[in-house]
Amino acid sequence: MRKLLITGASGFLGWNMCRFATREWEVFGTVFSHQIDIAGVHVVRIDVTDFYELQEVFHKIVPDAVIHTAAQSDPNYCQANQAETKRINVDSSISIAGLCADYSIPCVFTSTDLVFDGRHSPYREEDPVCPVSFYGEQKVLAEMGMIKCCPTVIICRLSLMFGMPGPQAASFIQPMIQAMSEGRELRLFVDEFRTPISVGSAVKGLFLALEKGSGLLHLGGIERISRYDFGKLLSDILDMRSARLLPCKQKDVVMAAPRPPDVSLDSTRAQSLGFRPLPLAEELKGLFCIV
Repeated sequence: MRKLLITGASGFLGWNMCRFATREWEVFGTVFSHQIDIAGVHVVRIDVTDFYELQEVFHKIVPDAVIHTAAQSDPNYCQANQAETKRINVDSSISIAGLCADYSIPCVFTSTDLVFDGRHSPYREEDPVCPVSFYGEQKVLAEMGMIKCCPTVIICRLSLMFGMPGPQAASFIQPMIQAMSEGRELRLFVDEFRTPISVGSAVKGLFLALEKGSGLLHLGGIERISRYDFGKLLSDILDMRSARLLPCKQKDVVMAAPRPPDVSLDSTRAQSLGFRPLPLAEELKGLFCIV
C-alpha cells in the first residue's frame, strides 16, 4: 500500500483523517504532546517544529504523500503567544512543503477561512486575503511560504468544523452541547457568519483534493449561518429546546483575537471536483444517528 504521512494525528481533524485513510493507505500519524493509539495507524512521536526530526521521519518512512493538519488553531492563544505559535503554524509548514518538494510527492495543507477579513463574503479562492487576527496572518504566511518552496502544494481552506470528539480533541459543538445539557446560559453571536462543515465531509474533501486538486481549494459547507442560528438548529435536533441560548454581538465579548464578521466560503471549485457536503440539519442528524 502507498504510505501517507498525516501530521497532527491527535488533533480533531488529524484523528479523523487517520481513521478514514486506513482504508486505502498505510498511514503514519504524527503526535507530539498527546500519545494516542489509532487502529491501523503507525503513530510517530515527533516535534514537527524541529527540521532535523522531520527530515529523519521522511527518510525513514519515505511517504508517497503528506497531509499537514498539525497546528495551533486557537486564535486567542495565537494572538497571545505569537512567537511560539509561529513555529508550528508557519515554520514547520514551510519545512514540510520543502521536504515534499525534495521527495517529489503531493502535499495537502489545511488552512482556514480566517485568512479573510469578513467584509466581502462569500469568498472564492482568487479573492485577496486580509486576516484580522495573528492566527489568520500565520496561515497566510504559511500558504505563501509553502507555495514558494513547493509550487505543487494543495492548500485547502477549511471552514468551521464540527463532529464527534476524538480522544484528545473536540469540535466547537461539544462545549455547546455540554452547556445546553447543564442548563447554563450560552451566549452566541448573531453577527458572526461561517459556512460550517462536518469533519466527515471535510476529510472527504481533503482526500478529493489530494486525488484531483491543485493550488487553492475552499472546503466549506453549503449554508451560511450565524453562531446563534447554528445553536438553535443544534438544540432543536437534540431536542433541547429549553436550552438557554442568548443572542449577543461580537462587540459584547472581549477576546484577545479580533474576529471577522463573515468569512463564508464559496466552495464551487471543490464541488466541480465532486465535493458534496450535505445540508447542516442532515449532517447533524447523521452525526447523532437521528432519523
